[in-house]
Amino acid sequence: MFIRHFKGEPSTHVIQYKSGKVTQQGAGLSFFYTPFNTTVVAIPTTTRDASFIFNEPTADYQDIAVQGQCTYRLIDPERVAALLDYSIDPRSQRYKTDDPEKLEGRILNALQAQARSWIRDRSLEEVLAGTEPLTAVMLNQVRSEAALEELGVRVESLYLTAITATPETKKALEAEYREALLRRADQAIYDRRAAAVAEERKIKQSELNTEIELEQERQKLVELESKNNLTQAQAEAEADAMKLKPYAELPGPVLVSLAAREWAQRGGSIDALTITPDLLNQITSLINRKES
Repeated sequence: MFIRHFKGEPSTHVIQYKSGKVTQQGAGLSFFYTPFNTTVVAIPTTTRDASFIFNEPTADYQDIAVQGQCTYRLIDPERVAALLDYSIDPRSQRYKTDDPEKLEGRILNALQAQARSWIRDRSLEEVLAGTEPLTAVMLNQVRSEAALEELGVRVESLYLTAITATPETKKALEAEYREALLRRADQAIYDRRAAAVAEERKIKQSELNTEIELEQERQKLVELESKNNLTQAQAEAEADAMKLKPYAELPGPVLVSLAAREWAQRGGSIDALTITPDLLNQITSLINRKES
């Protein structure tokens, strides 16, 4: 048969060339054609994913691996068809050349070039700090890549799933990080002990200050008690002196008589009385003196 039918997919921009000239184009075209003078070009208009992984050295000559995925789309099918061969076998709808795969390679090469220029200016620690800075740089730069704009390609999104060092470097970094963690743990223990000692010192100092204050208050109390006792003793002595002052001017016999009277008034009794010659002489003298 010299006439065949072709039916394109809605997600494919189809261009029909007949005798080297474009006869029709559009998404999901369906048409009859003659194989000997017709060429069919099919350019996908949906987004496509391309995974990648590549190794690059850092500024301190350490190799790292960058792994991720980009999503791109062909936004200008006519320009793509003019620069790359997207012709297909109408019956099998397979591409006749490897240009579609080459396009993906060009995109990945552009991504790698942008990543290389960023990584080589930074140390290993800076590169491994996170994927966000490198992702932003790669996406912004590749979107303004002139070669990709000329091909009618737009990178819609970019994701970096991992930035890793070589196994030997990774082990060294892990060992260094473990040592840092151990040092931090030791420092935390030391700080905790130092804080406990400081708190204990504060408690003991507070207790000592309390004891000093108590002793000072006790000293003040003792001094006050001593002063009060002395004042009371002086007052009692003065009172006794004032009470005894009238008796100081009385003669001895009168004092004896007063004492005897007070004793008798208090109900005193005499069980036995001994009168010595001296006492008898004194009493006799006292009686004679009164009579005279």
